[in-house]
Amino acid sequence: MIWEILMAMSFQPPKGTCDLLPDKMILRGIIVDGIRRVFENYGYEPMETPAFESCPLLEIKCGEDIREQIYKFKDKGGRDLGLRYDLTVPLARVVASNPQLPKPFKRYCISRVWRYEKPTATRRREFFQCDVDIVGSPDPISDAEVVAVAADCLEALGLSNFLVRLNNRKILEGMLEYVGVSGDRALDVFRAIDKLAKIGREGVKGELRKIGVAPPASSKLLDLICKEGEPKGVLDYAKGLLKGITAAEGGCRELELVVSHLKRFGLPEERLRVDLSLARGIDYYTGPIFEVIMEGDEDVGSVAGGGRYDTLIELCGGRATPATGISLGVDRIAEIIERRRSLPVPRIIAKVFVAPADDSMRSEAVAIVQELRRGNIASDIDLAKRRLAAQLEYASKRGFPYAVIVGKRELQQGSVLLRDMTARTQRIVKRDKLVEVLRGLVTPKG
Repeated sequence: MIWEILMAMSFQPPKGTCDLLPDKMILRGIIVDGIRRVFENYGYEPMETPAFESCPLLEIKCGEDIREQIYKFKDKGGRDLGLRYDLTVPLARVVASNPQLPKPFKRYCISRVWRYEKPTATRRREFFQCDVDIVGSPDPISDAEVVAVAADCLEALGLSNFLVRLNNRKILEGMLEYVGVSGDRALDVFRAIDKLAKIGREGVKGELRKIGVAPPASSKLLDLICKEGEPKGVLDYAKGLLKGITAAEGGCRELELVVSHLKRFGLPEERLRVDLSLARGIDYYTGPIFEVIMEGDEDVGSVAGGGRYDTLIELCGGRATPATGISLGVDRIAEIIERRRSLPVPRIIAKVFVAPADDSMRSEAVAIVQELRRGNIASDIDLAKRRLAAQLEYASKRGFPYAVIVGKRELQQGSVLLRDMTARTQRIVKRDKLVEVLRGLVTPKG
């Protein structure tokens, strides 16, 4: 009975997750490899942490919305655990537990995270993040560097038409003081502002009303923050408006330095925008914050985001330690590359299929495929004892660029047949020259 029920069920991935078949994984491998090369080129070192952490840790400065999105469970020992919702909080725990780490500590982490939120075409409950963080440097050059790293990653993946949106939590705090909203409501206000693009101005006003912000103050605040443009103009506006508010003036100076450093890192000013409505939805941010969007693909959402979190490590039990970082979203980057077809993505990783003409040639075919593999030429061989025509049809469907046909007559002459599966041509190649010939064909030029 149980077996009949199981047979009748249609098993699917859990809501908000997806299976990644080889074609999707090949693209993601290209993306992750490109990002990793940039990370390491900037001197960042790899690190990994457990997929689950204690719930009290995950809930430190996460904010109410994120708290509701954490996947929580009890282990058999009764401990309250949760799947990590980002890679930053686990980093803060590691640094707090390892004060001997040399500072600045520059680490990268590429791994999965989970959030129980409403799935959309570009938002899943399980997703891949690529993070870089600098721990131990309070200087705005560190904020600029992590943004420059993200920009270089996108450039390396053929995505150059990005915009970097910048703001500072200290400027937003100054805005609240200016309109007469109490500072103890700041984090609630920031979370509401973060939803502006999703729920619109009236929706945000409704959220602000729920937390006790009077309608006149919320209207005035939304009028003030709806200022976005080239950095100098927007920062001059903010400095004039918030003159005398110490935190806001400091936030403006920090952003001016970040912008100045970004130019030195090679980012053109037309790629930089100060957007006073940018808030970021997580509570641990304390200073400069940033997001990166792709022009023409704004519906995908930000492809990178982050900011400074100078109090988080201390809240995790460590010494007071400044830190900043940024995260790139692999899934959204993959979506944009697939839309634009901006990267050449092979259908298959292996380049050569070795096909014995008949069963008597199977041992020699195995010897040849192993020789190719030892020569670092990714190769495969028929494992189903099919006839030659069926083997070549299989190789064509899978997308192998080349096939080596091992026939008795050619082998007796010390040769094999090399078939170009795209051009549908073939030629005789000496057996002892096969690795050399194929290496010349499959090795990327330049």
